Amino acid sequence: MTDVEGGLDEPAELEPVQGSLRLASPDDQHDAAAWEAATAAVLRKARRLGEDDPDSAVWDKLSRTTLDGIAVAPIGTRDSLADLATSGRPTRAGDWDIRSWVFGPDAKAANEAVLVDLENGATSLWVELGRGLVAADLPTVLHRVLADLAPVTLDAPHEPVAAARALLAFLDDQGVDGHPGTNLGVDPVGAHLRHGLDVDAGLDALVDVARLALEHGVLGVVVDATALHDRGATDAQELGYAIATGAAYLRVLTAAGLSLEEALGLVEFRLAATDEQFPTIAKLRAARRLWARVVELSGGSDEVAGMCQHVVTSRPMLSKYDPWVNMLRGTVAAFAAGAGGAEAVTVVPFDITLGVPDALGRRVARNTSSLLISESHVARVADPAGGSYAVERLTDDLARVAWEELGRIEAASYDGRSGVLAALADGSLLGRVEEAAAVRAGEVATRRRPLTGLTEFPHLAETLPERDGEPDPVRRHGAAFEALRDDPAAAPVFLATLGPVAAHTARATFASNLLAAGGIAVEVAGPTDGVEAVLAAYDGQSVACLAGTDTAYAEWGTDVVAALREAGATHVIIAGRPVDGVDDSAAMGVDALAFLTRTREALA
Repeated sequence: MTDVEGGLDEPAELEPVQGSLRLASPDDQHDAAAWEAATAAVLRKARRLGEDDPDSAVWDKLSRTTLDGIAVAPIGTRDSLADLATSGRPTRAGDWDIRSWVFGPDAKAANEAVLVDLENGATSLWVELGRGLVAADLPTVLHRVLADLAPVTLDAPHEPVAAARALLAFLDDQGVDGHPGTNLGVDPVGAHLRHGLDVDAGLDALVDVARLALEHGVLGVVVDATALHDRGATDAQELGYAIATGAAYLRVLTAAGLSLEEALGLVEFRLAATDEQFPTIAKLRAARRLWARVVELSGGSDEVAGMCQHVVTSRPMLSKYDPWVNMLRGTVAAFAAGAGGAEAVTVVPFDITLGVPDALGRRVARNTSSLLISESHVARVADPAGGSYAVERLTDDLARVAWEELGRIEAASYDGRSGVLAALADGSLLGRVEEAAAVRAGEVATRRRPLTGLTEFPHLAETLPERDGEPDPVRRHGAAFEALRDDPAAAPVFLATLGPVAAHTARATFASNLLAAGGIAVEVAGPTDGVEAVLAAYDGQSVACLAGTDTAYAEWGTDVVAALREAGATHVIIAGRPVDGVDDSAAMGVDALAFLTRTREALA
């Protein structure tokens, strides 16, 4: 019966029998063999699988291997969870904290930005000192901020104790207690890694700040693993560093007289989220699992084994050129952070690669989280990725590889030090990071890891937004290509298009985009029907690039090369497989960075 007064009776005969409602029919049920057969047919059509290859070969063809050596299957299956125990699930209830990042160079300008952020969706602040701002600027930066409602996290590597005292004095002047989420933010190992600061003095500051935090009922310690991420670390290396650093801080604090429970209650972890959403979700889940295990081995109870996570969208993944694409990268990363259960999320403004973010960059950054929370309702479910075959498998694999990395870090011993301090001092940890960064750089160079707007679909004629201050100093994944774009080639390449538009457009587009990624413009011949038509469009450029079909290359490509050389071209390239007489060639999978460097040298 309806509950509305005067309403009509609901027709009982239309009510389905309980348990009879099915969203899928028996025809929708398929096993792995059916998927293999359908997928193999597509791969054979694309010539990625031979006619004699078994259908089961699709798994090897479509699986990819992460920089940590973890094989990621194209789809998840129930079998992949055999003997796997799920752990590391998010514990956050409700919305994540939208944490706004603020740094110099001007304290009053920073305060204006802070107030706008807090009035328009941000719920906490991350204040970085040392890039223009100092501890004495905190009262100005936080003017009119209700610090009992909005947590403030400090990042003051050069003056951690002075900054902590300045923040606490600000709270006293306001006559309020700091929000429990407030963090005095001491991180001596991170300060050493980022700035080369003395780690022994930093560890003394760690104890002093921790005691201040205990006295005032706030957090005191940050384990900033983005310091290693920004150098090119893999997910497992970032996790191994985070857990090792956290364990080192626990040792120092308990040796100074704090109980394990007191020390654990002071620590917050800062991790990076990238635009690879499933690895990011798995990383956050694996981090909780690893930290819980460390707490267990330390004698802590389940009640204190939780990990408080502040997740920051990756800075190295951003691009200086076509910076608008950074909005998309940040959105995917923020989604992954939220779905992975982060307690606080900072979306790095899209324009940080150009200088100090302006009002637009900050607005887009905070609105990214606001829209994910309020419009997409990502925070309504505690663990939206839970139960996913792919995510559960990846979480387990990543946790195991990260635990091995933790073991390598903890086994380090150097000059009387052990653990993470020794692994940094002897260069072993950073050596492994450099090796991984080199592999990633190779993938970027060959465009196996494409960067939209930089290595793919670049726009040479774009006008970059202007920002004050210095660009973000981290080493971005596309730094080598950005360096080429910073110094555009002085002369264009002549694009010798063979045949009508329909025949040459595919390779002409490929060549134009590839050259543009290196800051090289092209001048296009247009539709041609023979050598004379190509020469008629040629205007004395020193470098020429042929673009056409294989048939055109076979029929008159050699003649075009000879004619261009006679007309003055000193370096001839071909888009596709090389033919006789060319100096260089470019096809799918080419080392784009090396090719572009050679081409620019020829132009010079």
